[in-house]
Amino acid sequence: MSDPYIWEGGYLTIQLRQICLVAEKLDSVIDDLTAILGIKSCYVDPGVGAFGLENNLMPVGRNFLEVVAPIQENTAGGRYLERRGGDGGYMVITQIDKLEEHQRLRTRALDNGVRIAHENTRDGWELCQLHPRDMVAAFLELEWDVNEDFEGHWNPVGGLGWEDKVCQDRTIDFIGVELQSENPLQLAHHWATVTDLPVHHENDNPCVNFNNVTLRFVESTDGRGAGLGGLDIRVKDQAGIIEEAKKRDCYVSDSQVNICGTRWYLYET
Repeated sequence: MSDPYIWEGGYLTIQLRQICLVAEKLDSVIDDLTAILGIKSCYVDPGVGAFGLENNLMPVGRNFLEVVAPIQENTAGGRYLERRGGDGGYMVITQIDKLEEHQRLRTRALDNGVRIAHENTRDGWELCQLHPRDMVAAFLELEWDVNEDFEGHWNPVGGLGWEDKVCQDRTIDFIGVELQSENPLQLAHHWATVTDLPVHHENDNPCVNFNNVTLRFVESTDGRGAGLGGLDIRVKDQAGIIEEAKKRDCYVSDSQVNICGTRWYLYET
């Protein structure tokens, strides 16, 4: 059987570079993620304190997993926790290959009625967060930096210096993102319109391919409403992940664990 998570259409201009989860308490979630998935912390960004948050980032291959948690009242992260009833997915953070493409997608989002929740322009770095209410299931963040390197320099982790923290003994990389809503086909077409990418179907689910992952749109059946509900990961040591997940009450099945209110689907290489 062919692997549904290998994109055969060639190079695309949008790379999933980072997933952000939100948690009520940071330390216990980081402890579960590092112990179960075998990944390591590489960076703490003091800048998120301006948003009333604390965070921790971990490389997953050459991409990143971030967890944020509120440290004061009335933050966007705190409101998201309340709306979705606890820990879960928060942001899909992408890297765009060229500045012109970044600006084109930003304009395209605005032209399709999507508000910009936050943006920042620095020397050689453009960041644009599209509003989660308009994207329905999560923030979609578009980033570009002058290095234009999908496997190297990444400003949210300080640029470089994280490479020695990459550990792929258990977890190799992200290969998919599961976005849930009441109308998955409608949501798929909305994300496809904003990103200017086609919708296709895999196993009866509407999907959109980025350069390195598949976005899969499914019906919300867990009572939590629209959101980033799951992540597909390529793994090297599925048995080790399952063993540790059982110790931490995160086991769901031999191919799925639940960490930080998020379904992690395991695909062994």
